Amino acid sequence: MPKGFPSEPWLLPDGIEELSPDDAARLERLRRRLLDTCIAWGYRQVVPPLIEFLDSLLIGAGHDLELQTFKLTDPLSGRLLGVRADMTPQVARIDARNLKSDLPTRLCYVGTVLRAYADPLQPARSPVQIGAELYGYAGPEADLEVIRLMLELLAQAGILGVHLDLGHVGIYRGLAAQAGLDPEAEAALFAILQRKSKPDLQQFLSQCRCDPVHRAQLAALIDLNGDFEVLDQARHHLRRAPAAVLAHLDTLTEVARRLRSLHPSLPIHFDLAELRGYHYHTSLVFAALVAGVGREIARGGRYDGIGAAFGRARAAVGFSADLKQLLRLASSAEEPSSRRVLAPAGDDPELLEAIRRLRVEGCQVVQLLPGQRETAQDMGCDCRLVRREGKYQVIPSTDSSI
Repeated sequence: MPKGFPSEPWLLPDGIEELSPDDAARLERLRRRLLDTCIAWGYRQVVPPLIEFLDSLLIGAGHDLELQTFKLTDPLSGRLLGVRADMTPQVARIDARNLKSDLPTRLCYVGTVLRAYADPLQPARSPVQIGAELYGYAGPEADLEVIRLMLELLAQAGILGVHLDLGHVGIYRGLAAQAGLDPEAEAALFAILQRKSKPDLQQFLSQCRCDPVHRAQLAALIDLNGDFEVLDQARHHLRRAPAAVLAHLDTLTEVARRLRSLHPSLPIHFDLAELRGYHYHTSLVFAALVAGVGREIARGGRYDGIGAAFGRARAAVGFSADLKQLLRLASSAEEPSSRRVLAPAGDDPELLEAIRRLRVEGCQVVQLLPGQRETAQDMGCDCRLVRREGKYQVIPSTDSSI
């Protein structure tokens, strides 16, 4: 055996998984249901390539994905290729380069992505990413539509007890710019806020040379999390913030209030120091969470200008989720599967026509091969196709009359 070859060659790499036939069937039903829901909302499906030239794959917002991207050399061109770790930049390229519409464009997608490293709270490295993007409309109505579509997909997946997390990266960006933080200081403050470390924040601000008012506003961010009261608290603490910061707070408030009106039972949580996707998103950010899961189950936000790298800067907002994770979290309620019928071996035209009709009607038909003697139960079938009274009929597998 070659050196370095695993002693158990059937083992998969860490974070790479396979699905059994039953799980694969459930995943495909869920994929089809959620994709059909997106299409019913007016979103058109696109299929980005699994692999692209690396410089194209990582252009613009995609640069943040460089560490997660598997790289290899193309034997035809000699250029570096990358296997997609996220489909969002690819869909932005399709909108900017292929469609070139000035109208609002709605696109959806589903496909496997590959990541070099697993999330500490999510060991899978090959999620099946499903998502939707709305391009070309900058108003909060687009954010609202995309969030509602995300919630609808989770409902269609049978996921109960969803909580929505809302934030706005523009608020932090505006306060950091007002304080005159250089890129290094801004990155350090960003890391502190993600850790929610008040001692580190106090030490950082004590060494910051910015105006005391600006320090107080940055200090307030770490405690601005909770229910709707947080929005009023933010208005008080940030009342002397730049007009752009207050406008961002207005946008967040408007979207939240309209969501509460449309989904009165939806728990909504705010966190102005939660900066997920900070280097990627430009405005509103959101995430869906459920109890017992240590990370979001779907996430998204606004990333205006993402198409600039492809020649067309467009307003953009979208979300994505891992279809495999949704499948694991789905409630036990499952749409009934089609009948599974065991048919006898043979190539009699009447038999083959009966099998064809059953398959057209949506039944799963397993035809025995010559020499097989397995029963319907052996083959996982709940019915049998038998010839009775001169014609082929489907009977329950428990019927022993024939």
